[in-house]
Amino acid sequence: MTLLLAAAATSLFFTEPQPLNMPRAEAYLVTQGARSRLEDRYGVLDLWTSQAVLGRWMDDDGRVFTLSRLKTVPPVFRDVSRTRTDYAADRRDMLEKDLATLRLAISHLAPCEPADEPDGPRHDPRGIATTLYYHGTNTSAIVCAFLPKEPRCWYLATWELMEGDDFDFCKREFEEEFLEKWDDVVKERLATEREYARLLGGKERKAKSRPTERELLRADARHSVANYPMWHVTDGDEFSVLDDLPATSDFVASFTNDLKRMRLKYAEAIPSPLDGSNTLCVARIFRDRNEYLDAVGDDMKWSAAYWSQRRREIVACLPPRGEAELLKTLRHEAFHQYLSYACAMVQASPWFNEGYAEYFEDTESADWNLPITEDGIEEAANLIPALMAMDYDAFYGGSDEERRFKYRLAWSLAYFIEKGAPDVAGEPFKNLKRDYVDALLRLRDMRLATEQAFSRDGMLREFVAEWTRFWTDR
Repeated sequence: MTLLLAAAATSLFFTEPQPLNMPRAEAYLVTQGARSRLEDRYGVLDLWTSQAVLGRWMDDDGRVFTLSRLKTVPPVFRDVSRTRTDYAADRRDMLEKDLATLRLAISHLAPCEPADEPDGPRHDPRGIATTLYYHGTNTSAIVCAFLPKEPRCWYLATWELMEGDDFDFCKREFEEEFLEKWDDVVKERLATEREYARLLGGKERKAKSRPTERELLRADARHSVANYPMWHVTDGDEFSVLDDLPATSDFVASFTNDLKRMRLKYAEAIPSPLDGSNTLCVARIFRDRNEYLDAVGDDMKWSAAYWSQRRREIVACLPPRGEAELLKTLRHEAFHQYLSYACAMVQASPWFNEGYAEYFEDTESADWNLPITEDGIEEAANLIPALMAMDYDAFYGGSDEERRFKYRLAWSLAYFIEKGAPDVAGEPFKNLKRDYVDALLRLRDMRLATEQAFSRDGMLREFVAEWTRFWTDR
């Protein structure tokens, strides 16, 4: 009974899980002989932070509790970038007596500037060797570094309070309901990090078998939800799916099977000249739309899913229309993920990127999903050159109705390229996709790539004419 009460009290801090960000990446194209591959490099502070933070939770009133494990030395220079494998090979354990390095680590994670000289507690709780408070005179957040007797490494707990909270009362509550219960309850609910440590180069792993980029990305993805009991992780050879859907749902099993099949379709339709053996599709699926909005921000509040190119993950939520609609949405975003890797993270034009993403939602459907007449086909044909020249601000701009039309017009181009263009006499558009991808990799500019792919004299005019004939005849 005592243990149950303690667990209930401790749940004051482990309330509503908040999304943990994946580290941000920049892409570099590396050529070795006849082969080229994508090399992701990350800000070392992003890598360190993503691995240090164990979880973040928010209560109903908006107080945010964050727990981190300060096992490794933080980076001194924030702007240095490394590959995951190079960073993992150079990681160093933090020494428990190195308080200067401890303070540097806290400065990267605390919601306020840490004090130069920490304060101690009324007494060290049972199971904790050292407790240091770094919030100084600040009363908006509690910042506490503590060294448990087991496991022997520094942890950091920060509790961001609400305006009007009694600071002294909250500090006592923090000590009694979190620190005092660390040894009995709290540490038992934290996920073990043995697998993560192994992938990052534990003693049992020899230097010659350093973890691959894909293994490290997978480890970071698993780590981001490891301390959220409602979240599940499903791994495949080329993907990791994170979700907090109901345990009774069989959606993830069907999606992972579908994803493997769809990735083969993407590659068949638009082959990449790059070696993609280091890539991984990470998909994070929220059951609740508010959680999704917390993850993607207000800029994408109109969306149902989002491919985050900087963080290398698909983020989605279960829509009101259910799992069938979610599957179509994830096919769409998984294509964006595939094309980003295929083109070395050089962003393709929206007519190509969004058009093919719409196409792959259902490759057999030829339905515009819009009222479109023969006269409407002629009007749409006149808009194709402008659509092909659009950047993403122009493509996403306008009313919902205007945006929906641009999506479907882009879809109609992809559908024509796949279903109609091969039947045009002489196959004048046979190499259009290949030429576009090659130009995008070479020129690193979406508009110039479109111009290059249609550089043959009169090719765009011929393309529009054949597109018009194809859709008029259907």
